[in-house]
Amino acid sequence: MKLSPQQFLGKPMSPYAGLPSRSYWRLGVTEQHPTAPVDLYRKKFAIKPSDQIATAGSCFAQHIAKHLRLHNYQVIDKEPKPLGLAEAEASKYGYGLYSARYGNLYTTRQLLQLTLEAFGEFEPANVVWTKKDRFFDALRPSVEPNGLASEREVALHRASHLRHVADMLTSADIIIFTLGLTETWEHVASGTVYPTAPGVIAGRHDPETVRFRNLTHSECLSDFLKFREAVKQRNPRVKFLLTVSPVPLTATAGGEHVLAATLYSKSVLRGVAGELAQTCADIDYFPSYEIIASHPARGFFYEGNLRSVAAAGVSVVMKTFFEQHALAAPKAEARSSKPAPSPATAAPPKKHEELVCEEAMLEAFAQ
Repeated sequence: MKLSPQQFLGKPMSPYAGLPSRSYWRLGVTEQHPTAPVDLYRKKFAIKPSDQIATAGSCFAQHIAKHLRLHNYQVIDKEPKPLGLAEAEASKYGYGLYSARYGNLYTTRQLLQLTLEAFGEFEPANVVWTKKDRFFDALRPSVEPNGLASEREVALHRASHLRHVADMLTSADIIIFTLGLTETWEHVASGTVYPTAPGVIAGRHDPETVRFRNLTHSECLSDFLKFREAVKQRNPRVKFLLTVSPVPLTATAGGEHVLAATLYSKSVLRGVAGELAQTCADIDYFPSYEIIASHPARGFFYEGNLRSVAAAGVSVVMKTFFEQHALAAPKAEARSSKPAPSPATAAPPKKHEELVCEEAMLEAFAQ
């Protein structure tokens, strides 16, 4: 039996002796460069080439879906764009952003609500908002930027959408969800929550009807566990991979300074994701938030507004992910006659990737 230095010298053993480098701040952080994190993430389970992957969450999750497709993963798209619609226009209408056309799901409450509605177990209230003579789906107001012609048209579009969502949830092998916010807007009488406040995209703000809510740790944890249970009742094989968005709040209606509100929200969500990953064998956590937002990165991965994640940051996040979950070379590289670089050495994107994000529209209300 090989003796440790402590045993050889007759010194008392410590549970911290002989741990890997990743366990010590100096070796795991100080002596590492933030653009090349070493051993930061170890996958809990493998993603097979045949696995059907569903993606959802806040704006940052759009990067994940895009890069998974580039690396030849089987990413579900239950509501593909119509033939002839250009890619730039398609994203404005919610096509190709996620695995169905639900837009950004910022909170666990949105995720749970959509799931239960798709399974016929929840009926939301106040689902149609108006702007001038146009009608909007209040639960995904950004997917039809110009609205629809009538309430009936909104209802028909939503019914079709929910069928696709139910199909997605029951056919997925892996669901990747990015937790984004704890702040939401809630219909007082029914508890229905919305991705943005009435009056931002459409509708009219009435504080007697819709109120501001800031979800707690216990509420977010309960929401996700209920979501997990509802999906696994119909799809027992499904697994989940969680991330936390590193994108700060654009604005807060909670009365706190926006910096304090952001730290509260991200701390709660990181705590929820960590507890879920620790207690559930079918839930993994990937540290995209830590890579971008933790202080060793020195803000390097943010644009000048200290909010938008720069292309270099997205590249490091995805490089770290694919070091554990590599299937094949990116599609664009695979077509080249030159040997394709691995995800770990591929050059970062040259420009910031534009995201579709209702929350960013709140900046327009700043004085």
